[in-house]
Amino acid sequence: MKIVKNIANFSTDEKTFVTIGTFDGVHFGHQKILEKLVSEAKEAGKKAVLLTFFPHPRMVLQKNATIELLNTIDERAQLLEKTGLDYLIIHPFDKAFSKTTALEFVKEILVNTFNISKLIIGYDHHFGKNREGNIKQLTEYSHLYNFIVEEIPAQDIDDVSVSSTKVRRALANGNLKTANNYLGYNFMLNGFVVNGKKIGGTIGYPTANIDIKEAYKLIPKVGVYVVKSFIENKTVYGMMNIGNRPTVNGKHQTIEVHFFDFERDLYGKNLKIELIYFLRDEHKFDSLDSLILQLKEDEQTSRNYIQDNL
Repeated sequence: MKIVKNIANFSTDEKTFVTIGTFDGVHFGHQKILEKLVSEAKEAGKKAVLLTFFPHPRMVLQKNATIELLNTIDERAQLLEKTGLDYLIIHPFDKAFSKTTALEFVKEILVNTFNISKLIIGYDHHFGKNREGNIKQLTEYSHLYNFIVEEIPAQDIDDVSVSSTKVRRALANGNLKTANNYLGYNFMLNGFVVNGKKIGGTIGYPTANIDIKEAYKLIPKVGVYVVKSFIENKTVYGMMNIGNRPTVNGKHQTIEVHFFDFERDLYGKNLKIELIYFLRDEHKFDSLDSLILQLKEDEQTSRNYIQDNL
């Protein structure tokens, strides 16, 4: 899969099958649509193209809107790599682009740039300036510019929407198993290891403090999780705390991972943390000794889970 950042950087002499969308989460519902796109493109001897936008249009057009995405744009690209797409086009969405008319979008982008043969589009999809374009216009333009439009059934699009909602709700409630089942993979957090207060090291549980720079990334429920990461060509397991560290009077939310049987300096490294089991809610303990006892219990429970399930 080739990643092209900006439509202006893409050109092809080959005919393409195209779909358009955010595909946040790249969950089972999305995968079903992409499997259809890829298989039909291959069968017809065409290239499969996904056009997506970043930032998310709502970030640009609704400045005060709170938006939480299941994936960062880099995570999404990693997941889409596995679908068999030929091209992922990530176009910068800004106010100037939002003024592109439906006709300009079809003629200049789909026809002249993408050399489109077929467009697979979601039910009730709207596009172009003020969302003026719809399936009726697309069908008219397809006759004019000689490409096929296939509308994904409402039921399939509803399934995608319902799945995304269920993943978000499950993560908010600490129901990680449900979220991961809908996603078809372990929910992940990606970030750089930064300096923390080093309290964990003084009580026998040194942690890697993960800084996630993307403010739009959804952070799941506060609490303790069993996690894994791939570090220095090795799968490493551990336990992670998302929370405010109330026992040590923490003032802001942190994400801290204690890795089992692993002692390396990780400062400055970019880690992908996969969440595999929700262990418990965050609690405020009466003393550090009480916290240490709980951490020992958490470690044993985590190790047992890893041994029995992974």
